[in-house]
Amino acid sequence: MKRIHKERDRLLRKLARVSGLSGTVGAFACLLVPGASTGLELALAALLSLGAGVFLVLHTARGSLPPALAAVACAIALISVLGAAPVIDPVAVVAMALTAAMTASAVAITLIVRPDGPVIVLGLAAATLIAVGIVAVTGHAMQGVAIGALMGWAANASIGIWLDRSIAVASDRIDEVGRAHEAERLASELESQQRQDARVLHDTVLATLSLLAHSGVGVGAGALRQQAGDDARLLKQLRLGAPLDRGSTAVFSPESDDDSLGMTFESVRQRFARMGLDVNWHGTGRLALPRDTLDALLGALGECLENVRRHAGVTEADVTVSDDERTVRAMVTDSGSGFEPGTVDGARLGYAESVVGRLNMVGGRARIFSSPGSGTTVMLEVPKP
Repeated sequence: MKRIHKERDRLLRKLARVSGLSGTVGAFACLLVPGASTGLELALAALLSLGAGVFLVLHTARGSLPPALAAVACAIALISVLGAAPVIDPVAVVAMALTAAMTASAVAITLIVRPDGPVIVLGLAAATLIAVGIVAVTGHAMQGVAIGALMGWAANASIGIWLDRSIAVASDRIDEVGRAHEAERLASELESQQRQDARVLHDTVLATLSLLAHSGVGVGAGALRQQAGDDARLLKQLRLGAPLDRGSTAVFSPESDDDSLGMTFESVRQRFARMGLDVNWHGTGRLALPRDTLDALLGALGECLENVRRHAGVTEADVTVSDDERTVRAMVTDSGSGFEPGTVDGARLGYAESVVGRLNMVGGRARIFSSPGSGTTVMLEVPKP
């Protein structure tokens, strides 16, 4: 059973308990009015009212059918006891009406949603009206009690049906929202994957093709072959579905070639050294980073260094890594030609996607400081775990 159906049943049982017990208490309070009943009638009414209340509580605790039948039986018995008197006090008539309209009919709220509920409710309502009719046959005016019983059963059954259908409609709406959310999530994941693929292509294959288009000026033939080979291997891995994430956590130690992150930084340095850009690493200590954060930082660093190589007009750049309690920072600095940051086309993938986009995905950010003729500094920041 769905959770929403369990909540529906809990709500229906709570309403039935409140309605039934209110009718039971109200009817017995009427009988306490002096002259409304004799001592024997009051004693029997107290016993039957207590029984009806107990069975209502048992029924509304778990929704089982036998206690509901027993509660209705107690209510019918109470009507019969009060109707057996030679003269019925008007206050007693009110007690009978409350018993028929609230105590007995309260179970309709919960029973009507059962597969066989309509048949059971009709049968119990008919039994209640028959009991009222028998009292009327003995000469008592029971029109008000009969009308109260009919309206009570109809109203409580209608409440149960209305709540059941309303909750079903709400459940359908929730399912629609869930499906829409799932579709949006899948679309977002697909868009994110496409953007990631675009970054990978931009940072590898397109960069290599750009070198080839310019006849590899400043780059040796061996470096071009090695770079092209690296790109080919990467594309093959992506085509075969190999994940880019190679682990959960890496450790940065720029002075060690044994650590996985150190080796990754070293591979970046060697790559740009082959293409004529010397990278000087600065920073000490060990920094533990999640693998996705590391990939974003390295990818952004690589794109910044590629921009230095292509646009700064220098053969040397500096990367300084530092951290505090919450953030790891990598600062890429060159003394090249510089530029005006506001003039960069926002549609270009290089900085917008390969740097800013990468860092945004892991909660980081990038800031750029440059002016024509004064070099460029890019501050990359990623959060610590």
